[in-house]
Amino acid sequence: MSRKKLVRFAENEKNPNVIQAGKPLFETIKGNWHEVQFQNQNPLVVELACGRGEFTVGLGREYPHQNFIGVDIKGSRIWKGSSTATAEGLNNVAFLRTQIQNLDQFFAEGEIAELWITFPDPFPRDGDEKRRLTSPKFLEMYKPMIKKEGLVHFKTDNTGLFDYTLELVQGREDIEVIAFTHDFYQSEMKDDHHGIKTRYEKIFSDKGEKIKYLKFRFKV
Repeated sequence: MSRKKLVRFAENEKNPNVIQAGKPLFETIKGNWHEVQFQNQNPLVVELACGRGEFTVGLGREYPHQNFIGVDIKGSRIWKGSSTATAEGLNNVAFLRTQIQNLDQFFAEGEIAELWITFPDPFPRDGDEKRRLTSPKFLEMYKPMIKKEGLVHFKTDNTGLFDYTLELVQGREDIEVIAFTHDFYQSEMKDDHHGIKTRYEKIFSDKGEKIKYLKFRFKV
């Protein structure tokens, strides 16, 4: 392991906005995000596969009266977002280092106000469907954690994954599709995201890839 990574991992251990294995809160944070981590009752917004945290931190800047949690397994990536949030004094931003398939171990029923799934691995092979973050397996996991009327946002550059997800949610009686577009930056919704882009989104956009976006909620 490189010296740079070792330094970053050491800083993650010290940073109170990083929840990861080895810290006491890692075992007890479920159902306690408001009281323990943020010490307020502001809505929790969770971003999955947050990478370096550009989107999580960007939303934290725009919405100081909401709490934002980026989830990723890569400690060196989380370090970037954690350090930026710390430097800017964004006490409404935190990061959870874990595998996303374990998400239900860290959020209680109805604890999440909004969920963002941003540029996940598309896992294009049919045999890998269960690994897609928008597969039925994951949707069933998310459902109880999200508050009544809570929104789920999905952004991707991958047409196959987007069409798969759109067809899936449109076919479910327990899901209401609010809006979708195959070309986000030519849509009326583009200003809603305040120009915040993840690293991958910027790469794809610069290559001329059209960004797809879907917004839906689970029906009660």
